[in-house]
Amino acid sequence: MTEVIAVAVITLLAVISPGADFAMVVRNSCLYGRTTGLFAAAGVAAGVLVHVTYTMLGVGLLIASSTELFTAIKLAGAAYLVCIGVRTFVARADLTVDLSSKPALGPVGALRSGFLTNVLNPKTTLFVVSTFTQVVGPGTPMWQQAGYGLFMSAAHLGWFGAIALFFSDSRLRAAMLRRQKALNRAIGSVLVGLGVTLGFAR
Repeated sequence: MTEVIAVAVITLLAVISPGADFAMVVRNSCLYGRTTGLFAAAGVAAGVLVHVTYTMLGVGLLIASSTELFTAIKLAGAAYLVCIGVRTFVARADLTVDLSSKPALGPVGALRSGFLTNVLNPKTTLFVVSTFTQVVGPGTPMWQQAGYGLFMSAAHLGWFGAIALFFSDSRLRAAMLRRQKALNRAIGSVLVGLGVTLGFAR
């Protein structure tokens, strides 16, 4: 029971901590609407399952012990965040959101953006690997570890789904789109800052 509580607490604290996933879901929800934001949230949740899978298979231990491998993952994630951040920063300020027509970023694109943001995020790598290596005991059954992994993914889906619903509200979105240039620059700057910080983090 102590192990279950520990996993739950660590997961919830990690999920609500603002980071790259949060910035990406907010961006998609504000610019393209509720459905796109929810697909981005689903992509984040799917990305968590990737981290859980390789950790359960033992690759997480390799990443934790190999400086070169972890550095490669860290730099790839940092480069992706910087790229998306720059694109957001320089985006046109006259974008309009019409939920009755096909959004500029389709469901597949939103799913992919959420998935890649999470999969290439060293923060999630550290979160999953540290949870499984420090909290989950070596004698924990595989089915129970899989349950922990599904809980982690579900927690991300629930939290970021709620974020997508909130930031896709028509009144809030309309107010933000009136200040779209500043919004794009703010979110773009956050993404670039996260990318640079993660890239240089030791």
